[in-house]
Amino acid sequence: MTTHPTPPSESGFYGLGIAPQFLEALERVKFHTPTPIQQQAIPIALEGKDLVGIAQTGTGKTLAFGIPMLQRLAQTGGRGLVLVPTRELAVQVQQDLIKMAPKEKVAVVIGGASMHLQVKELRGHPKIIVATPGRLIDHLEQRTTTVNDVRLLVLDEADRMLDMGFAPQIQKILRSVPRDRQTMLFSATMPQTITNLAMSYMKLPIQVEIAKSGTAAENVTHELFVVSKTSKRRLLEKILAQYHGPTLMFIRTKINAQKITRAVREMGHRAAEIHSDRSLGQRREALEGFKSGRYRVLVATDIASRGIDVKGIELVINYDLPEDSENYVHRIGRTGRAGAPGHAISFATPDQEQEVRAIERLMRAVLPISEHPELPKESFPPPRPMSQRSSPTRRSFGPRRRFGRGR
Repeated sequence: MTTHPTPPSESGFYGLGIAPQFLEALERVKFHTPTPIQQQAIPIALEGKDLVGIAQTGTGKTLAFGIPMLQRLAQTGGRGLVLVPTRELAVQVQQDLIKMAPKEKVAVVIGGASMHLQVKELRGHPKIIVATPGRLIDHLEQRTTTVNDVRLLVLDEADRMLDMGFAPQIQKILRSVPRDRQTMLFSATMPQTITNLAMSYMKLPIQVEIAKSGTAAENVTHELFVVSKTSKRRLLEKILAQYHGPTLMFIRTKINAQKITRAVREMGHRAAEIHSDRSLGQRREALEGFKSGRYRVLVATDIASRGIDVKGIELVINYDLPEDSENYVHRIGRTGRAGAPGHAISFATPDQEQEVRAIERLMRAVLPISEHPELPKESFPPPRPMSQRSSPTRRSFGPRRRFGRGR
């Protein structure tokens, strides 16, 4: 896999090889300056080369592949296929593509939605299909669509798809699309499974890495509270009283998400929930309500750690630490988007020191610990002597703080 150097800076999107009609579309939606992943990926993709793009969430990856896909399909014919891990992300990608090419048909093929309506949409010969792997396989097996004419394939949030168990479906789809195609793979992290996928199904892919895999956004500040399970709700109530903007909160289980949503409402805040027990309609209503300001707090399981593209989220709360340390990066990537400042607060119980250290190793940074004056003081067990442990050189996200002295 070849690593591509950063191209020289250009004035806006001009000089990247983008056709006039798409430059006009970018002007129309007031996108004037490309993000680093767009700056590097677009020229390579427009040349028809296979590409592996590694960048944090919220850095504009959809346009990094969307503009080249639309432009090359206009030149070569055929169809484009975008595979994504979640329903919410599929809808978001469709919306972003339509902004660039309002006249093109972009079909969304996702679970939880009407098969009949999707079949009708597919019969309209859409130029691009955006799909979750499982539902696309359903359509392929029922022969309601084919992928024989796919000229450009994108795997978006590839690491998340593999984490969610989509590997067999992805491999089946990759074997079904024509060999003579362009493939782009985008991911926030680069585990060995992604490397293997790229080497097996791509032609001499060029790797573009904007930030080292596992790097957190620099404009997000971090805070950690060591708190007992029984004190979590009291701490949550205090934090929601201190911060007043849109808040996204992550819970490990859907049952607990339901309980915490009720608790947040009892605290006097408008709240909605997103998890796998909610129907597609309920999830859309919750997300749209959060975007519009109808709900101040959105409570979610990790199903939402990637598919949410909402501007202006002030605070991300990890009420439960993620089971996989890499999901910490994806969760906090929902705030501090597009250069805006953001803040992330995590709750860890005294027996979760190893989970915290795993996050710190991944990001090569120390999470600053804060204390709340009205709650019992909790801490991790005393550290082992320095002679018994070793750790990489790490930067710090900030000093140890007491509650109320943050932002």
